[in-house]
Amino acid sequence: MTATILVVDDEPDLETLVEQRFRRQIRGGEFEFRFAHDGVEALELLTSGGAFDMVVSDINMPRMDGLTLLQKIQEADDQLSTVIVSAYGDMANIRTAMNRGAFDFVTKPIDFADLEATIRKTLAHIERLREARRRQAQAERAHALLSHYFSPNLAERLASDPDSVDLGGQRREITSLFTDIAEFTSLVETLDPDIIAPLLNDYLGAMTDIVFAHGGTVVKLVGDAMHVLFGAPSDQPDHAERAVTCALELDLSAQSFRERWAQRGIMLGATRLGLESGPAIVGNFGGGRYFDYTAYGDTVNTSARLEAGNKQLGTRICIGGSVAGRVAGFKGRPVGDLLLRGRKEPIRAFEPLSAEAFEDPATRAYLDAFAKLEAEDPGAMPGFAALLGMRSEDSLVGFHLRRLLSGATGTLIALE
Repeated sequence: MTATILVVDDEPDLETLVEQRFRRQIRGGEFEFRFAHDGVEALELLTSGGAFDMVVSDINMPRMDGLTLLQKIQEADDQLSTVIVSAYGDMANIRTAMNRGAFDFVTKPIDFADLEATIRKTLAHIERLREARRRQAQAERAHALLSHYFSPNLAERLASDPDSVDLGGQRREITSLFTDIAEFTSLVETLDPDIIAPLLNDYLGAMTDIVFAHGGTVVKLVGDAMHVLFGAPSDQPDHAERAVTCALELDLSAQSFRERWAQRGIMLGATRLGLESGPAIVGNFGGGRYFDYTAYGDTVNTSARLEAGNKQLGTRICIGGSVAGRVAGFKGRPVGDLLLRGRKEPIRAFEPLSAEAFEDPATRAYLDAFAKLEAEDPGAMPGFAALLGMRSEDSLVGFHLRRLLSGATGTLIALE
């Protein structure tokens, strides 16, 4: 690529000398020189839209001297690197020029070998600056893209140092979390488009903020549904605990969201969440043109089915036993041994609770009734019936009571 250099000097024969001394570089397309005879003419060339890579300027010139021109160049948005030319004895002005931002200087009479070396050094410096700007622009574009998926800290880390986190396909221990608003698709068909956009933006904005606050990775948004990973792409030894804490906060936020929109006459279904921990294959599986960081495997499938299972169970959050087993001091209620579609063996599922809810006497009553259910003790039915009398809104208790009244026993539950 040809470097365009603006030479500013009032000596009439300098233009001819430069073109003679650099004729090989000019013919080879390496350098292109343009000339101005003072600072005023130079500024006109610089502001008229001409593209220049650097400036070589004398100091002592009529109308506008080189020091004033240098100041004008430094005030511009594109601060061109400038080499100052002056008599050897004029060191005071050279020092002033360097203090004002000149990149380098050469002395008169001009040694053209020294001038060429200085030009090349300046152009190399300019290329380093441009490369740094290109990298910064790439990082900013990458950060803008990645911030849609990852927490701000992780997005910044990925953008500034892509090699620090492996986005290629790899097997990792993760916790997968799915969310979905009950009956949202049917509701959307009845809503005006002017309402749907702010509703979804409000909801998803709040939900993703919570996910990012807990270090989660949003890998998919489909309408109102979200798929979130913990433990990928960066290591999080506490991924299960993060996910459970996040799920409880997401539940609170979603309930508050429902109440706000109910006041506007729009009745939303509950947000249901499903979580499972275990191995999965995670990575960017979008091909060469599309970034699609996601996860595959039984862990992911199970978390999606647990989310869907909330509808039948009457819960809002349902997690696999592998999640609960990874959380120290886990607080929650056992739901049952769920036989999921496509699986031969049931998995023990739980409903996580806040510390306050776990200490509620109703939770102790539930645990007692569930223990009897597990032991196939006939006392399970009156236990759940009494609890439903205390908490008529407890859908999970109602689910178990209906099972018992229909003749079911034990904790094995086949999800539809």
